[in-house]
Amino acid sequence: MAIYATNGAKLFIGGSMTVDGDDLTVTDFDGETWVEVGETENLGKFGDTSNEITFAGLASGRQRRLKGVRDAGTMEVICGIDYADPGQLALISAEKTIFDYAFKVVLNDAPEGGTPSERYFAAAVGSASEALDTADNVMKLNSTLWINSNVVRVNAAEA
Repeated sequence: MAIYATNGAKLFIGGSMTVDGDDLTVTDFDGETWVEVGETENLGKFGDTSNEITFAGLASGRQRRLKGVRDAGTMEVICGIDYADPGQLALISAEKTIFDYAFKVVLNDAPEGGTPSERYFAAAVGSASEALDTADNVMKLNSTLWINSNVVRVNAAEA
């Protein structure tokens, strides 16, 4: 079993897309034109979790838990600001709309001569704010992606 560093992972944004509630497949992203979001520092976390539904039974005196709807999460993306980066400009533009957009994450885990793992999902860009911290910091673009679909996993493959 192997582990891999996050270093080398890349985020891409595509065009707007309609999400109807059904699980997406990799073919839903065929023909997409991808633009890399440059100068990424942190891609945050994403992936399904189920909401908790609780029931406090009077007779049993026992809390019971059921699984509710699934939520792929909110991805907090941090980039060093690059005013000319097409991907960062696309994030800023997408934040100004009500639409979901196609996203792709490419991991740095390809076997020698093979292809890396990829993750695909649709998300609304909930924020695109600038963080101007103290003197010895890089100015950052912080973007929140509200994932509104399942995350499609494509695993790394041998050559």
